[in-house]
Amino acid sequence: MEQSRAASRLRIVLGHLGSPSALNIVGHPTSGTVSSASFHPQQFQYSLDNNVLTLEQRKFYEENGYLVIKNLVSDADIQRFRNEFEKICRKEVKPLGLTVMRDVAILKSEYAHSEKTVTKVQDFQEDKELFRYCTLPEILNYVECFTGPNIMAMHTMLINKPPDAGKKTSRHPLHQDLHYFPFRPSNLIVCAWTAMEPIDRNNGCLVVLPGTHRGSLKPHDYPKWEGGVNKMFHGIQDYEENTARVHLVMEKGDTVFFHPLLIHGSGRNKTQGFRKAISCHFASADCHYINVKGTSQENIEKEVAGLANKLYGLADSVDLKDIWMFRARLVKGERTSL
Repeated sequence: MEQSRAASRLRIVLGHLGSPSALNIVGHPTSGTVSSASFHPQQFQYSLDNNVLTLEQRKFYEENGYLVIKNLVSDADIQRFRNEFEKICRKEVKPLGLTVMRDVAILKSEYAHSEKTVTKVQDFQEDKELFRYCTLPEILNYVECFTGPNIMAMHTMLINKPPDAGKKTSRHPLHQDLHYFPFRPSNLIVCAWTAMEPIDRNNGCLVVLPGTHRGSLKPHDYPKWEGGVNKMFHGIQDYEENTARVHLVMEKGDTVFFHPLLIHGSGRNKTQGFRKAISCHFASADCHYINVKGTSQENIEKEVAGLANKLYGLADSVDLKDIWMFRARLVKGERTSL
């Protein structure tokens, strides 16, 4: 019954409307500084005029492609997200369209119906409690600086990075999120990624290659890792290995906003605990869909279509655009061309 409902929902592509108001929140310091000598207001390409970001924060994002805002999401909200995630793991709630993922190294774990078996839930747009993250005024207040006032929530995830089982499968290869997205322009897309607990190099923090958002979308495919690779964990195939990297050490509630072309990934979790983060990719409702056939994104489209066939029997009638139209939810402003 749930699968037929989801298939029907995917075919007719219905959206939920909402219009939470944004608050005027003062921006916190970023994770770094940048010289202001070479910047002029008319040169900003990756952010929009706003009264939220300081000039230094805006310059930092322009040059680096990411921006960390300290202590943005409250402990109370994070606890609510954690509680709902645990309910999903125990199968007490079963949101429509939700994808539950397990690490390839613990597929046969002895922990039945436990957070110890679930490494990620994505597409939680039908779960009212988790989807609250995408409508938090403190999140949208910053998102609007990159997308403009008409904001669509496009892709949702709660990541529960497990302790590495010894095969390094808890890693996430370096990649660009735009590889998965059949909509443009890229400069009107941004990810909000919030730490649900302290995150550092020991439990697999994000690693970013600053400035790579100014490049182009690179070909992606599965890395050739001996221990195995998780489903749809594509990585870029031709990056400069000597490019400087920054490890984003974050405290609970800290949120990083980053561009979809920024090359990033995460290391393995070397602790015995699970590392949790919640995220959403947002896009301007002025974005438009593209046809990825004949492009470097065709491989991910084929994989997504195969998954849709397996789950819903939609092999000949679904493409990457259909999937993203199914996921998209208006969270602020007016729906336009997306």
